Amino acid sequence: MAQDRAELGAFLRSRRDRLTPAQAGIEPFPGARRVPGLRKEELAVLAGLSPDYYSRLEQGRQPNISTAVLDGLARALRLTEVEHAHLVDLAEPTARRRATTVMPVQRADPGLLRLMSALDHLPVLLLGQRTDVLASNALFSAVQRELPPGSSLARFLFLDPLARERIVNWPYFASNTVATLRREVARRPQDGKLKALIDELRAADPDVTRWWDDHQVRDHASVRKLISHPIGGELEFDIEIVSAPRDPDQQLIVYTVQPDSPTAKVLPLLASWHRDARVP
Repeated sequence: MAQDRAELGAFLRSRRDRLTPAQAGIEPFPGARRVPGLRKEELAVLAGLSPDYYSRLEQGRQPNISTAVLDGLARALRLTEVEHAHLVDLAEPTARRRATTVMPVQRADPGLLRLMSALDHLPVLLLGQRTDVLASNALFSAVQRELPPGSSLARFLFLDPLARERIVNWPYFASNTVATLRREVARRPQDGKLKALIDELRAADPDVTRWWDDHQVRDHASVRKLISHPIGGELEFDIEIVSAPRDPDQQLIVYTVQPDSPTAKVLPLLASWHRDARVP
């Protein structure tokens, strides 16, 4: 079985296992059940497919899959919009998914850099492919840690003990990062550096392997982040994402605050503290 078809089959099985007949709105087929979720035959009926055809999908023996079949599976499995897009990416023909380690070097978008400069009163991080850091401002370094261009947010989250120490809701952020990487590898299966990063993280941290095997997928989304800072105390941010119109693989991560909140009041002090700490 080709690797991409193995990923497709594994994703279908994981989504099938999490959906019970009651959740799918059908009566269970008769007979002893050996799976917690839908049987293959039950899902095939829901998606309007023959059981034999669906079995070929899970076993990676169906080279071409129509849009109508994918849409039917997405409806039957109650996939989210992101999961549906992920399914479509995994179903691309094998010839389009050949891996290579040669990828163009990503440059920071000038418009996003100008926007970052205008937001110097907030922590801001510019991320590219593979969670590579393209740029960050001084206040981000003061709040979390300095991540220079060329470093990796994913490596910081999983390989730097400071991440678990400082990010109060670390499991939520870390699991979302794994789900984002899984989504990315389906979109760019030819990216050898991305696959190498995932292998490195899985070998280093059992949490990554556990979350990776869940087959969850997500795109970058607006969320809340809680920071325990040694100088500023407990900080609360709502993270907003701005994408570059010319390069959707770049995201400006902006740590916004509620006006007049304790976090908003302490940020200028942290900026001053950070400047003083950097003076020789």
